[in-house]
Amino acid sequence: MTRSFKTAPDPYKADNSASGMAGVTLMNNQVGAVVAEVMDRQENVTVTHLPSMIRVDCVGRMDFVYSDICEALGEDEDFYDAAEFEENMSTHYGKMIHMDDRTIMFGNLEEAAEFIGDMLPPEVSQ
Repeated sequence: MTRSFKTAPDPYKADNSASGMAGVTLMNNQVGAVVAEVMDRQENVTVTHLPSMIRVDCVGRMDFVYSDICEALGEDEDFYDAAEFEENMSTHYGKMIHMDDRTIMFGNLEEAAEFIGDMLPPEVSQ
């Protein structure tokens, strides 16, 4: 009689399929907490408060609109910008695009490429 054994599925099996997600890690300070509060208003965004950091993750796309963040901070409209965003952020995943009025995170690289392509001037044939 031959015995046959089955092993449990590997919980750490690699999965390299696209998640469609993007996210950032913010410092858990006064500015980071307010940014997370503003971002938590978007329905596709999940905010996770941890002891030393705040995770802000999305499915698809999320926009960090600087004027909304400035208003929530009680600061002048030009206080929060891409430099302030970078100062408060430690890591990110997904495609990040800084613009004058916002930082956009894309979970889908094709959507980001299309967005960037729409921003580029048309090619001139020679």
